Amino acid sequence: MAASRPAAGGGRWVDVAPERLERWLAGFAERHGACARSGTTYTAADGAVAEVELPFPPLQGDLLTHCLRPRRLGLLLVRLGGYAVGVADGERVVVSKVGSRQVHGRSAAGGWSQQRFARRREGQVRVALDAAAHHAVEVLLPHAPSLAGLVTGGERTAVAGVLADRRLAALAALPRGRFLDVPDPRSAVLRTAPALARAVRIRVLDGPGPPPS
Repeated sequence: MAASRPAAGGGRWVDVAPERLERWLAGFAERHGACARSGTTYTAADGAVAEVELPFPPLQGDLLTHCLRPRRLGLLLVRLGGYAVGVADGERVVVSKVGSRQVHGRSAAGGWSQQRFARRREGQVRVALDAAAHHAVEVLLPHAPSLAGLVTGGERTAVAGVLADRRLAALAALPRGRFLDVPDPRSAVLRTAPALARAVRIRVLDGPGPPPS
C-alpha cells in the first residue's frame, strides 16, 4: 500500500503499510539524500521532508516498533442511511454488524412542503443514528476494555451524532485512529477498514533542488 493524494497546505499524503515503512524511509533517503530526524519528521539533504503521522499516540518504543505493534481496534463507519461497526484484530474483522436506514436527500421545494419534508428528514436522520448507536452498544461496547483504539469513518457529523450517545462514552474516550474517508458502509467496505487504519500516513514535501554533492 503506497497510495498518495494532495495534502491541504502543500505536499502530498502517502499511505504506507507498517511492514513497508522501514523500506519506504530508506528509499526516501536514497532519492533525496541523507536525512536528519526530529521526532517523526525526516528532512533530507535536498530539503525534502517526510512527516510521519504517528498512529495511536503517544509513541511507545521506536517508531517502527510502534507502527508494527498488533492492535485490537473498534471500527465505527457511519453515513446517513448506513452504518458498519466491528472489532478488528490486526487486519481481520472478528465481529461486525452492518445495517441501513432510509434518509431522503434534501428537497428544493419551498413553503410548507419544504418544512414538512425537513421535519420528516430530521426524523429519518435521528432513527438512522439511533440504529447505528444501538449496534455500536451491542457490538463494540462489550469489547471496549480490550480495544487499543477506535477508528471512525464515513461522515464526520454522522459519526459525532452516534458517539454523542451517552452509552458510548467508553468508546468515545478511546485513543482515536485516523478518520477514514470511505463510501457507504457495507460489509466489503468494513473488511478494508483495518488495513486502512493500520496504514502509516506520511506527508511528503518536495525540496527545492538536488542534494549537495
